[in-house]
Amino acid sequence: MDPAILRNLNDKIYDRRKAAALELEKQVLASDSPKISAIIDQLCGMLGSSNSALHTRNGGLIGLAATAIALGQDVAPYLGRIIPPVLACFQDPESRLRYHACESLYNIAKVSKGEILVHFNEIFDALSKLSSDSEMSVKNGAELLDRLMKDIVAEAAPSYVSIYPDNRNPNLPPHSPLREGAKIGLGFLPEDGEGSHDGDQEAYEDKRAFSLERFIPLLSERIYVVSPFTRMHLVSWLIVLDSIPDLELVAWLPEFLDGLLKYLADGNVDVRLAAENVLAEFLREIKYIAQIAEKQAEHERNAPNHKAHRRYSGIRNESVIETDDEDGESVTTESRIDGDEEDRDWEGEGSGAWVPGQGVFVDHAAIMEIMIHNLTYDDELVQSTAMEWILTFLEFAQSTVVAFTPQIIPAILPNLASPHSQIKLAAHDTNSSLYHVIQSIPLQVQHPENPAPTNPPTSASIPLLAGSPPSSLTIPSGLPTAGIGKKDFALMEAPEIVRSPAAMAVNDPLDAAGAPPAPPPSATGKNNMSHSLSATNLGHKARQSVSAHGSEPPTPAVAENPSLAPVPGAPPLPASRMTKSRPESPPSAPPPNQQPLALPPPPLASNTPLSPTLSQQNDGGAEKTVDVDPFDVRETVNVLTLQFLSDHAETRIAALEWLLMLHLKAPDKILSRDSGTFPALLKTLSDPSEDVVKHDLQLLAQISSSSEDSYFTSFMVKVLELFSTDRRLLETRGSLIIRQLCLHLNAERIFRAIADILEKDDDLEFASMMVVKLNMILITSPELNDFRRRLKNLDSRDGQMLFSSLYRSWCHNAVAAFSLCLLAQAYEHASNLLQIFADLELTVPLLVQIDKLVMLLESPVFTYLRLQLLEPDKYPWLPKCLFGLLMILPQSTAFISLRARLQVVHSSGYVPTTIKPSTSSTFGTARSKIGKEEIKWQELLSRKYAGSDYVARAHPCRLPKCPEPP
Repeated sequence: MDPAILRNLNDKIYDRRKAAALELEKQVLASDSPKISAIIDQLCGMLGSSNSALHTRNGGLIGLAATAIALGQDVAPYLGRIIPPVLACFQDPESRLRYHACESLYNIAKVSKGEILVHFNEIFDALSKLSSDSEMSVKNGAELLDRLMKDIVAEAAPSYVSIYPDNRNPNLPPHSPLREGAKIGLGFLPEDGEGSHDGDQEAYEDKRAFSLERFIPLLSERIYVVSPFTRMHLVSWLIVLDSIPDLELVAWLPEFLDGLLKYLADGNVDVRLAAENVLAEFLREIKYIAQIAEKQAEHERNAPNHKAHRRYSGIRNESVIETDDEDGESVTTESRIDGDEEDRDWEGEGSGAWVPGQGVFVDHAAIMEIMIHNLTYDDELVQSTAMEWILTFLEFAQSTVVAFTPQIIPAILPNLASPHSQIKLAAHDTNSSLYHVIQSIPLQVQHPENPAPTNPPTSASIPLLAGSPPSSLTIPSGLPTAGIGKKDFALMEAPEIVRSPAAMAVNDPLDAAGAPPAPPPSATGKNNMSHSLSATNLGHKARQSVSAHGSEPPTPAVAENPSLAPVPGAPPLPASRMTKSRPESPPSAPPPNQQPLALPPPPLASNTPLSPTLSQQNDGGAEKTVDVDPFDVRETVNVLTLQFLSDHAETRIAALEWLLMLHLKAPDKILSRDSGTFPALLKTLSDPSEDVVKHDLQLLAQISSSSEDSYFTSFMVKVLELFSTDRRLLETRGSLIIRQLCLHLNAERIFRAIADILEKDDDLEFASMMVVKLNMILITSPELNDFRRRLKNLDSRDGQMLFSSLYRSWCHNAVAAFSLCLLAQAYEHASNLLQIFADLELTVPLLVQIDKLVMLLESPVFTYLRLQLLEPDKYPWLPKCLFGLLMILPQSTAFISLRARLQVVHSSGYVPTTIKPSTSSTFGTARSKIGKEEIKWQELLSRKYAGSDYVARAHPCRLPKCPEPP
């Protein structure tokens, strides 16, 4: 430049520098390219040295701005040399220099317009740092520049392509290739390959000045800043980019969603509100896109039926009508009614117009992964927002959410007892919705496996919206997409769905996690909607938009992208930045005009929830069956079992309710006999919460009822072992446990099983305690009304067998055996038992039991017995039993009560007649004479008491041998 201009640009006075800039502008206008290039290098040199004086660097900044103003948009080839030194001044410790740098870049951007977008990343990064500058003047200057950049992005970002080949950003990688057939900046596909340029690779390169693919990595890195000013700056940019329809920022949401969620925990109210609003807008867009995709998919499925209907309607409505004209001649007219308009069932059909949201792919699985990760974040708003997203996703992406069930449950259930009402309410809603969704879908669905189709399907061309993720990877079909909705599980009920023969079969339905994965083929078809999702080991960066039209002939997917061909022994492709691998959901049913697709098992990591299972072909050559689960059932049961260790009863109850529902749906898979969950369920019987114990018993009863008899017997043995080792549990929860089991299972089956076990038990003390507990339950529990009624009916074989089976075990306790006889109205036998009470050592516990029995005689259960005292002729042994009991009792409250009862009867004149002694053949009263099925009372008396001298010494409550009745 002229020496005078250079001297004035280095002047300390601002007005002289400004005048020199105006002179420099004139000189640049009159110069050729080499000289302009030399002037720019000279000006950049003034900024390059940090030792230069402040006014010298200010002069360089105003000189570069003047040069750019003189060149206008022709400054684009020089932007690569101008912008870096200007941005370097943004970090200068001198605030005035930072302000003049903002002013200079503002003028440069204003004249270069869309060309400045080539260097957008560097400018955005520098502005993000200035947004939290301590100097207000610098912040104001940065805000003006930021506002200008937003205007340029909103106007030119979707479609602007630099017209200057030399305007390159050396810091960015070369342009990425576009998938064939995609139109830049448009939201629809060319029809029949229109716009394609075979053999011209340059036509497929993304030459746009602005690209989300290049910008998102920077954003995903900067999103984790902690400064509230920088956070507000980033949120404002997200709002601007999201408001540009052709960019479809929502397709890149998983890349920065985790950091954005953390803004909800910011101490600044403005940051929290801004983050809430932008997250709500993203959620609304995702839901809308899913609805559009579901509409389009439904239209694709119904298209063949509609075409046939239109053909039939057209033939039916073609009619020849003869009318007379004014001259009396016959005129023939043909009428045809076209029903095309009627059959258009969604807004985009047949119009050729692009519908907002159409063809946009949203990685639901990646988003779910992030939300689950934040369910345990230490902030109320973050947790409640994550649960709100999961709850909303259940409305339109059920299969994706269900596939994450093993991860969601351990994050949601602890929050059911959260001290924060907002989190607690959100957790209840999310848990309830997920519970009912899984309850409504099948778990055990087996499909016959047919041979693979002769023509392997392949992936069709997928459109790429401006700024949307690249299409460099072929995505396996049959995985969840934005269009998957509430009808996702229809696949599992379709008998024609088959597996690829490459899928390995396993025997155990829950062992598929260990089966080697098979390479999934792609799927395509003309006029088909191809829903696709990147496989678990591909990461969510390999996103695709959805294809509305496909015209390529079927070719193998591996041929289209050799990099996806599986290599034996090779490690899986790199996953996304998230630590957990995403599960894959059941694919939707194929369109009607397409052959059934082979559904290979997806690649399964150790924490992959999806659990597809195959049953192996038997030796007889029977047809293979495929067992498909929408989520990892085994892992879900494991995480639910771990919730038993929670400190909160609400969490433990919810876990048991989940296990109840899952076992009811698939008893062969959930909590089978050899399951390791059974010991945990038994241990839960000692839970301090009564509600938890009730749910646990309901689950144990449900498992027993669906298992074989040996399992039930083993279960009862384990329960008695638990009581034997934990006597406190027997005292505090024994009645509750037995009563609940009788409520959910057959009471007779339970009592008979326990009686059989106790009969052979060598621990006489425990057996006596258990019999006392069972006897009290038998007498007092309202759940056993029918059981007691059957026990009274000794005239029937059923009553005899029931009494005999219980009596042999009840003999472990004398009072219990006597009570059983009173309950069964076997009064003669009860009287005989009393004759040997004198031989027992009447200990305090034994007297306490007799005292309780007398109190029970006054209860409603023995109302029939008290009334029978009025019929001494019919029940002659009953008064003798009660008088004998009265003689055994010391003079206590029970003695007074029983004596008063008997005195009332005696004073009323009801005196029993003389009782004739019974013989061995006529043992008992008329009531006990039951023909061939007569109970062998003598055997019952003597069976247990042979050699009872040792037994009497070892256990005083055990009845000794009884002498033969006269």
